[in-house]
Amino acid sequence: MAATAISSLYIGTAKPCAFASRTVSKSSISVFGTEIKGASLTRLNSCYHISSTRPFSQSFTASPVKYGRLVTKATSESSENKPLSGLPIDLRGKRAFIAGIADDNGYGWAIAKSLAAAGAEILVGTWVPALNIFETSLRRGKFDDSRKLPDGSLMEIAKVYPLDAVYDTLEDVPESVKTNKRYAGASNWTVKEVAETVKQDFGTIDILVHSLANGPEVSKPLLETSRNGYLAAISASSYSFVSLLKHFVPIMNPGIILFQSDYSGASVSLTYIASERIIPGYGGGMSSAKAALESDTQVLAFEAGRKHKIRVNTISAGPLGSRAAKAIGFIDMMINYSSENAPIQKELSAEEVGNTAAFLVSPLASAITGAVIYVDNGLNAMGVGVDSPVFADLNIPKENKS
Repeated sequence: MAATAISSLYIGTAKPCAFASRTVSKSSISVFGTEIKGASLTRLNSCYHISSTRPFSQSFTASPVKYGRLVTKATSESSENKPLSGLPIDLRGKRAFIAGIADDNGYGWAIAKSLAAAGAEILVGTWVPALNIFETSLRRGKFDDSRKLPDGSLMEIAKVYPLDAVYDTLEDVPESVKTNKRYAGASNWTVKEVAETVKQDFGTIDILVHSLANGPEVSKPLLETSRNGYLAAISASSYSFVSLLKHFVPIMNPGIILFQSDYSGASVSLTYIASERIIPGYGGGMSSAKAALESDTQVLAFEAGRKHKIRVNTISAGPLGSRAAKAIGFIDMMINYSSENAPIQKELSAEEVGNTAAFLVSPLASAITGAVIYVDNGLNAMGVGVDSPVFADLNIPKENKS
């Protein structure tokens, strides 16, 4: 997927193409021809880490061409010895802060791996009570198998920060939490403090990932959810994203895309289809929290985009049997339901969500912001469960599992 990994996803251009509506001169075409000279080479290399000066297409000539519609297509490697043409997802030189990783089997971890495979430097924010176990497991090599990247190397985490995104500043923390033994020995773990510490340690970041959700009464129907339980779900699962972006925006870099100086930095969060459809059992105000998160994504995309050139998107991911999801109690049933009813009948992998996040925060998605991107094998498109007996006579195609 990047210089540090081997991946089949590359974006190539199909003729005709040009960067502007004007006729392209010979000197411009030389960037794509068999020679790359002078300032063109310097600019191209510095903006996009091009490691080879091989032509993108041998069919380009030095004669002027008129503006045409830019077309992209995915190409795959046909020979291990043949260099790939096109534009890879390249995040080398970028630094990502990922909030909400406490183990190695959730979407946050998968996103970290995909960003690392694309060349990004990884910083992690871990819930304070889980910090010691996470760091110990990481140090003792218990995550080594799941740290493996496509090129065989191990994902490196530059630093792990204690984080409780429910609290913006130390003044917001109640005394009962400050004195809680699970927080003993940890410091600078509120959102503002973490942002300040990251600034001291690294100066800036380019990518912010929100992989946080918690609803203390998630197993209760909404009608039985208390006010405190409802507000706690909103605070931990949606406002935490607002707070993270608010405090990290001042240290986020606007990035640079090829021949364009205004590519924005990027942020991505994780949502769920319960924000817009009824999912019985997903209670405690969590459906409301996800709806708020999606609405906030649009508003934040406007505000952060206009003021800071930061793109803001969210991924609506299908069910995954992570440790956190198992706390809901019916995740296995939802995975089975998705497998039976989604247009693509397979179990969703965390890697598929991670790869989507890598695309969304890359220059290849420079015009995408304020969007909800569904990564759920298409389940969001379904209006009914086709595994119901009422559809038995429709001869609906099903995966042959024999």
